[in-house]
Amino acid sequence: MSTRILFLSPRVTATGHALTDAARRRAMRVETLRDWRVPEHARESAGASLYAGPLFADAVAGELGLGLLEAPPDWLARLPYELTLRDVEFTTLAEARRLRRPAFVKPPNDKSFPARVYVDGSRLPGPDAVDDDVQVLVSDIVSFTVEYRLFLRDGEVRTGSRYATRGDLDVAPLAADPHRGEVLAFAEHLASTGLPSAVVVDIGLTDSGWAVVEANAAWASGHYACDADAALDVVLHAALPEAEVASADRRFLRPLPEVVHD
Repeated sequence: MSTRILFLSPRVTATGHALTDAARRRAMRVETLRDWRVPEHARESAGASLYAGPLFADAVAGELGLGLLEAPPDWLARLPYELTLRDVEFTTLAEARRLRRPAFVKPPNDKSFPARVYVDGSRLPGPDAVDDDVQVLVSDIVSFTVEYRLFLRDGEVRTGSRYATRGDLDVAPLAADPHRGEVLAFAEHLASTGLPSAVVVDIGLTDSGWAVVEANAAWASGHYACDADAALDVVLHAALPEAEVASADRRFLRPLPEVVHD
């Protein structure tokens, strides 16, 4: 049996099931953590990995001894216009509340408030709900004709899936999609944009051409119709024992909060 262990959060998802099946095909152990505490036997397990949402990952990754890779929070805002086809600003929620125009606003690497179009900054959560200094991405509004999820390893697309057409869920493997060649050609531009070696990137087609939608942590991303075995390879590299994180990837480690249990 493989020495790798894939830990899952208590939340049941289709991707969790798919990754479980893929892990078991390679004789890996899979264990679902039943609550937000890491049991004694699982702490700093040799060869651990994790598939979970950001909040749960923050609660357990430290005790599991994991390093979690993710794109820098300002990555999208630093991309050249030809890769985004819209203006994107990296700022704070306090500044975003000053907006007096419609904009798409989202937290870069968590779900502290809903990511969506806001009529203006007054519609964003107030300081009583979300702290002023929370980092956000403020983007011009753009419509995507079709959107794709790509699991990248070392800048290469390991697997991909269409997930939306004109904003509606529309899932199909990239291999069967008529835009496959264009998707892969555009994805080649992402290799030199300052991403960790294992990450998920969403891209889409607009009326003006191909553009990046956003980057996501592989250890927290749904796989849609991606090949589960290839997606698992990326997940295992994006959530691995902290001591095994390569020097080039250390700047992409998610800062983990100190967890104090009563």
